[in-house]
Amino acid sequence: MERWPAVERIILESLDAAVTAPGAAEALRSVGERVLATLARGPGEIEAWEPVPLELYGAALPPEIRSSWVFVLRRGVATGAERHPNSRQRMVSWSGSGDFQVHEGRRWVSHPLQSDRRAPLERRWISIPEETWHQGVVGGQDWLVVSFHTVAAEELIEERPDPADPDPFHPRSTRRRRYVEVQQP
Repeated sequence: MERWPAVERIILESLDAAVTAPGAAEALRSVGERVLATLARGPGEIEAWEPVPLELYGAALPPEIRSSWVFVLRRGVATGAERHPNSRQRMVSWSGSGDFQVHEGRRWVSHPLQSDRRAPLERRWISIPEETWHQGVVGGQDWLVVSFHTVAAEELIEERPDPADPDPFHPRSTRRRRYVEVQQP
């Protein structure tokens, strides 16, 4: 089971309360339906997303949270290595389940996540520091997650290793994009 420092656990507990508050949970369900529809329009895409206005959560968010997102990861895929050079990511499994893997120097470390709200925090949430390679490995159904970042939506950078690089975890070059600049189907 994941072991977080006390300060990180408090942040995750606060985020958990924010996403499960009745008004926020209902709004997130609606966002999730739209993102699922976006993914359905792009059969070759591995994921789809939408930023979530922070106001949706009321005043419940910790001050370091600057953006929130709903992502849908397509069933049966491994999303491939990515990292966020400018943001810590905190993510909860919202619908479905999967294995969110984090690369810890030499190997991928599995963090199976589920969406059962009664499950312990460690089985539903993950916290990924800046510059840390991670990937989602999705089972037999699309996996909906809610993600929080420490930078504003327009600043969030996704970085992937250049496919030609012989060492993807210490790449000489990467490909960067900002989610808000990507035209989705």
